[in-house]
Amino acid sequence: MNDRSPISKYVECAGWEIHYLEWGEASLPTVIAWHGLARVGYDFDVLARRLSTHFRVIAPDTIGRGLSSWSANGDTDYCFDVYGKIVTDLCNKLGISEFGWVGTSMGGAFGIWLAGSILRNRISHLVINDIGPELPQEAMDRIVKYVGAPPEFTTITELERYLRVIYAPFGYIPGDEWRKFSENSARRLPNGNITTHYDPNIVRQFTLHKNDWLIWDYYDSIISNTLLLRGEYSDLLSPEMTEDMLQRGPKPEFVECKGCGHAPALNVPVQTEAVLEFLRK
Repeated sequence: MNDRSPISKYVECAGWEIHYLEWGEASLPTVIAWHGLARVGYDFDVLARRLSTHFRVIAPDTIGRGLSSWSANGDTDYCFDVYGKIVTDLCNKLGISEFGWVGTSMGGAFGIWLAGSILRNRISHLVINDIGPELPQEAMDRIVKYVGAPPEFTTITELERYLRVIYAPFGYIPGDEWRKFSENSARRLPNGNITTHYDPNIVRQFTLHKNDWLIWDYYDSIISNTLLLRGEYSDLLSPEMTEDMLQRGPKPEFVECKGCGHAPALNVPVQTEAVLEFLRK
């Protein structure tokens, strides 16, 4: 790993304070990296360090996660329509007219939504990491169950043990990365215990905004150069849906990431180099 550490920044977008990390020089072409459902922008640190010699990488925390604002009305605000307003404002305020998008899990579905609608002409390259334009109901039910009721722990060490289990499908993560992963996933509760750093109400997107997860029409409208990544053992993006995606819409390039499930962590050379090579085309 090189020493290209990110800079932590904040900006008000569409009425929300958004925290984001930035790697690389502002003069370089921009890539926006959007994390998974219950994750944070720091997840892209390894990939962003690799990209930062060629790109300026911006990795926000979605509202309700990490250091960005939380909503007082999760029923209304935790959805792609609101996130889309935030991203549009973010790009305008940072002077980003055209950019690449790397989205993991929820961030990939959100990228499909954006590239097929309001940012269709601004996203030049789209990387969809292990998600499709449709989620099976059983997957949504499972996500609601574990995300909506995060456990509490007395120490960061206990939290790390928990995260190592639930995110084991990410694939290879060295010990020092797990510690950073855990520290960036933690928040302390008023009772002194530690839990995960997100608002449990983010799961309302799966019960009140189900159309966010059925977006084939958006996918078919994409004109961006597109790369689809799938974890070899993914339980969220099936081989059948992968084949459908390869035959329609943007007809993406495809890379299967060996030795992992949902979702590839984008932290090993075979994955980071595939993303870098694609974005440079």
